[in-house]
Amino acid sequence: MNQSDNKDPSAEGMRLSKLLAERGLASRREADEWIEAGWVKVGGVPAVLGQRVQPDVVVEIDPAARQQQAQRVTVLLHKPMGYVSGQAEDGYEPASVLFTATNRWREDKAPQRFHPGQQRGLAPAGRLDIDSTGLLVLTQDGRIAKLLIGEDSRAEKEYLVRVQPLPAWAPEKLALLQHGLSLDDKALKPARVSWANEDQLRFVLREGRKRQIRRMCELVGLKVTGLKRVRIGSVVLGKLPVGQWRYLRPDERFV
Repeated sequence: MNQSDNKDPSAEGMRLSKLLAERGLASRREADEWIEAGWVKVGGVPAVLGQRVQPDVVVEIDPAARQQQAQRVTVLLHKPMGYVSGQAEDGYEPASVLFTATNRWREDKAPQRFHPGQQRGLAPAGRLDIDSTGLLVLTQDGRIAKLLIGEDSRAEKEYLVRVQPLPAWAPEKLALLQHGLSLDDKALKPARVSWANEDQLRFVLREGRKRQIRRMCELVGLKVTGLKRVRIGSVVLGKLPVGQWRYLRPDERFV
């Protein structure tokens, strides 16, 4: 048997791109781009794609990588009904087509100036159903995408949900919405669900399963007639008009 066959794989460490992602410096894809561009050094030596390192290794990042990262934009869009979050499907346009100079909110105070190059690589960080409205995040920044849709995402999403029939239904059903339901044979994480007013529920979730709120309501005998996302983390939809967008401000953070 070759001596190398007995080598412990963990001794080789983790992929450098994964390490940079875990340190919050870049997404794994972005890290690979930096490595390929020669912007990452380990021990003073340019890194190579696929390189494995120990978790405590000292890594140098070229300022050019930071500069490129700083130029990537994140956009907050008030998605109307009738648009899909991602790729076009079944004749419906993606919400990203609304990211144009004419659709920028007049009250947006962010310093960025729109240019068509910002449309390249702009992707939704999370989905919002075609028949739902509200806050949709579009970003070129892999760090933000990971923060919002990664398996370990801690960002809360808040929704206002109109339902029928207006219930005089049992408190235990509200308790079920908060905790105790399963979708696709998998238990849902605890949620905060309360009455926002006489015909709207307020949902605060930390996960985003497909059509989750609508399916949760069906399980307790309610039909959703309107759904609007109003907050992601500490970033709120506010007065942003339907169909318009603004840039994420430098002082805003999702978590």
